[in-house]
Amino acid sequence: MIRLLSSLALLALTATPVLAQTKSLPSDVYKSVLRIEVATQVPDYLTPWNSGRFSGGIGTGFLIGKNKILTNAHVVSNARRVLITVYGSPKKYPAKVEFIAHDCDLALLSVEDFKDFEAFPTFEFGNVPTLESQVRVIGYPVGGERLSVTRGVVSRIDFQPYSHSRADSHLVVQIDAAINPGNSGGPVVQEDKVVGVAFQGLRQADNTGYIIPTPVVRRFLKDVEDGHYDHYADLGVSEFPLHNPAMRKALNLENDGNGVLITNVVPGSSSDGIIKPGDVLMSLDGKPVDSAGMITIDGENVNLNEIIERKYAGDKVAVRFLRQGGWNDVDIVLKPLHWSRMYAVQYEQKPRYVVFAGLVFQPLDTNLFAASKFNDVTLRRLYTDYVPKGLFEKHKDIVVLTRVESDPVTSQLGGFAGFAVDKINGVEVKDLNHAHELLHPKEMPEFFVIELFDAERPIIIPSAKVAEANKRMQDNGIDNLENLED
Repeated sequence: MIRLLSSLALLALTATPVLAQTKSLPSDVYKSVLRIEVATQVPDYLTPWNSGRFSGGIGTGFLIGKNKILTNAHVVSNARRVLITVYGSPKKYPAKVEFIAHDCDLALLSVEDFKDFEAFPTFEFGNVPTLESQVRVIGYPVGGERLSVTRGVVSRIDFQPYSHSRADSHLVVQIDAAINPGNSGGPVVQEDKVVGVAFQGLRQADNTGYIIPTPVVRRFLKDVEDGHYDHYADLGVSEFPLHNPAMRKALNLENDGNGVLITNVVPGSSSDGIIKPGDVLMSLDGKPVDSAGMITIDGENVNLNEIIERKYAGDKVAVRFLRQGGWNDVDIVLKPLHWSRMYAVQYEQKPRYVVFAGLVFQPLDTNLFAASKFNDVTLRRLYTDYVPKGLFEKHKDIVVLTRVESDPVTSQLGGFAGFAVDKINGVEVKDLNHAHELLHPKEMPEFFVIELFDAERPIIIPSAKVAEANKRMQDNGIDNLENLED
């Protein structure tokens, strides 16, 4: 379930702790916990024509099958080179990312030559650990070069945000062991089985770490069995708790602590045309939904979206809801809500942009929003409403004038940066490619008139001056005036 986070409380680390149990592990199993060294290149959304900055980090991974190394997505995001090191060996093995799922922060790697790993044991997966049980975290955290093993106790099982994408929430297990940079991607073990993958810590608290539990891991591994990662399906609704007795009475509900109010249905989502705002959701797959939006799975109370989490695109979910006092039972076919990726940080993608006579246009997304810190109220509203109000049905991209480069043509236009583009020569802009077409017509108009949302006046560029301005942009270091591909 996609959640737009207003602020980040959680911090995804370049690596996290791993492993726990009450008895010792076989010594050879440590060879299957691998140190991952990554060189990365992070795109620059402020100057999208530049290559971006180079960086690097250390993480942890572990063998789960023949040439299958599981780790976190954030360990290998934007990777340009990945090297694997075995416990007790100085040799570095080149590796590549086979599959990566940024929405659940998991990735599957392989090495170019697996023969040196053939004899290593592989980890098996167990169940979600119970509250107050002990686990071990194994990994390569900061503070040394060798393998580290720490112990922790399971203190909470919850549905929480995953900080890597900044927009997705899934099941998590909280433990009272610190998860430090370098531990990310390592196995968390109970008895002789992996019960989770270490992945993030809490900034505001000491000795508080989070692990990705096995239901999330198993779903990722099953999803990629066909050679492609298809992302999570989404019910496409927003709900509101029904604790207030007066509100329940107004909705003709018994005061029994069951049901949540549907406040929004995303256009084009799985629920569109079936559920409506004002309906009261009572159960999913026969499991009652309480007034806080919780259901019980395997003896634990978790967010109702956990039912959807364990399904795939094309699966059905049985939904029971009340509408104007009448019961309704329907099966909803689930599908991904791809447009919701607007609110997720994107990786492994070059920024899209168009430079036109010193004006820089880019499509709005979370990467750009975070880099530019836009202040225009209308632009921020377009960002917030993009999915809930179905703006994507009309605008594949919200195109933004992000920069005004110094040039004689643009000398009086600096105050227009940060506004969303409405029309170009009277035509409403649908996406960046459409904007590019309107700025490069077969027949040149005398002027290009660019209208911006809430701007005091339009921008007017004489077409006769465009070619010279573009040449000056290239002479000043912008070699490519456009990138229209993801």
